[in-house]
Amino acid sequence: MEKFCPLEYTLNFIKSKWVILIIRELSFGTCRFNELEKRIAGISQKVLTSNLRFLEENKLVERTVYPVVPPKVEYSLTDLGKSLKPILDQMSDWGVKNYGK
Repeated sequence: MEKFCPLEYTLNFIKSKWVILIIRELSFGTCRFNELEKRIAGISQKVLTSNLRFLEENKLVERTVYPVVPPKVEYSLTDLGKSLKPILDQMSDWGVKNYGK
């Protein structure tokens, strides 16, 4: 039987820079796909799509589809996704404190 490691469990959700940057952007509020793509420099549509699916499957992001033409889809953090914000804030604080050392 494997021993449970809380750090490893958490890293499973924030294992890529793209996931972290998507969560960062959604922490400011609900966004449409194109908004996220513009805000996250260097991310491709394919990578954004796969990471949003990962976040949705793991209940960190909620996808809302509106029945309008043209289609309107918005992404927002769930309460579980929002619970990662303090961790990301601490990572950011560490970066500010140690940048250029």
